[in-house]
Amino acid sequence: MCFVCGLKNSFGLHSSFFELENGELMSVFSPGEEHQGYPGRLHGGIAATILDETMGRAVMMDKTDEYWGVTIEFSSRYRKPIPLDSKVRVIARITKNSSRIFEGTGEIILEDGSVAVEGKGRYIKLALSKIADFDALEQEWAVVNSSADPDHFNID
Repeated sequence: MCFVCGLKNSFGLHSSFFELENGELMSVFSPGEEHQGYPGRLHGGIAATILDETMGRAVMMDKTDEYWGVTIEFSSRYRKPIPLDSKVRVIARITKNSSRIFEGTGEIILEDGSVAVEGKGRYIKLALSKIADFDALEQEWAVVNSSADPDHFNID
């Protein structure tokens, strides 16, 4: 039921996440009418949500520890409106990483390759058991392979 990645949340973004060879994390989603602010445009709060989520998840690419990123600070700068009728990519990376805190930056990229939103954030590392009473099987949290998964991405 996660708003960002939950496959059973009818109002959610149904985002997919992909680890890129350059060490960045990419999220892909297609906004719908229920995600709009002004007609035909993605609501800015939802743009911030997907950008924050992708940056916070980027730390999970380090498979040596089992922790999640919980937002401490987040800021964004909006450059262009995000249309509802196209697939949107979010690119995130870790810029600073210590034992308890990490920082990241990211961008929402439009289909033409232009940057719509830039963001930066600070996150605390916590074990999932410290964040919520959570049973991964019951909550159906898993990697889901799809026939729609691309073999590669053009991120230029």
